[in-house]
This record gives sequence, C-alpha cells and structure tokens, in this order.
Amino acid sequence: MPDHPQHELLATLVNDGFGYGGIFDLDLGTAERANELMELLQNRDRFGFIAVSLGYFDTLMSCSASSTSSELSGEEQAKSGISPGLIRISIGYTGTVEQRWRQMEDALDMLRAVA
Repeated sequence: MPDHPQHELLATLVNDGFGYGGIFDLDLGTAERANELMELLQNRDRFGFIAVSLGYFDTLMSCSASSTSSELSGEEQAKSGISPGLIRISIGYTGTVEQRWRQMEDALDMLRAVA
C-alpha cells in the first residue's frame, strides 16, 4: 500500500509490467532442511502446498534446486544464486498475513529446536 513505510523500497524492486508480487524466498542451506520446513508448513500448519509451479490462488512452496531449476547443473545453480536449500514461496490470498507470519515463525522455531 502506498502509505506503508517501505512502499518506496518495494517500488524500486518491482518488475515493470508485472506489478507487486507475492513471492519471497528463504534459504535453509540444504535441501533436507528446506523439505523439512515445507513439509511442516504444508502438513502441520496448512500454510500452503508444496508444488513445482507457483501460479495459484493459494500459497505454494518450491525448493528450486530440486524442482523448477533441477535441469541446471550445480555450477549453473550456484552462478544463478540458487542454493540447494532455497525455497520460493508464492503467497496466496487465503488466510491473513498475520496468520501466515505466525505459521512461518512457529515452523522455523521448531526446526531450530531440533537442529
């Protein structure tokens, strides 16, 4: 929203012609940790769905190195900034931002506790 304190920052990051997106990423370092988080979020919290595509009305998650970018070699992935534990999340319009944030924090806290 234009009155948000970081609206100007977001406006510098927007892709012309595509508007403001709802995709963010999180790097957990390894594919195992990434999959662990996505499984928690999907199965325990009903945060969203693990998917290979990010175009849907609900929240979708993908571990890029082992899904959408799996055709790239490890070297090509590294050059592109795609680590094995990179998760891309497309935030859907189901649920509230506050609900999604709490679910994400809770799942990350759970992962930290077992690390």
